[in-house]
Amino acid sequence: MNKPVLVELFYTLTCPNCKVLEQMLKDVLPSYGDTFKFKKVLAGSPVGYLRTVKLGIYSVPTLLINGQIAFRGIPSKKQLTDKLNLYTKS
Repeated sequence: MNKPVLVELFYTLTCPNCKVLEQMLKDVLPSYGDTFKFKKVLAGSPVGYLRTVKLGIYSVPTLLINGQIAFRGIPSKKQLTDKLNLYTKS
């Protein structure tokens, strides 16, 4: 079995758009089975902050797929599924 693709959501506790994107991911990701592994990263935590600096993340929500920035802000559901589908073709 292939290793799952890591989907990371960088968020803050006071960000309303982060909650919207998190809910969208919780709605969409289950339909892909074990293809993706979802992880939330608190941008204000010490580890999260270091990663945001290293990756050049200056705003939340930011979504990473396999360590690459996929979206800054909230994509449409179609944009999100189109991007996720790219990782299911392999």
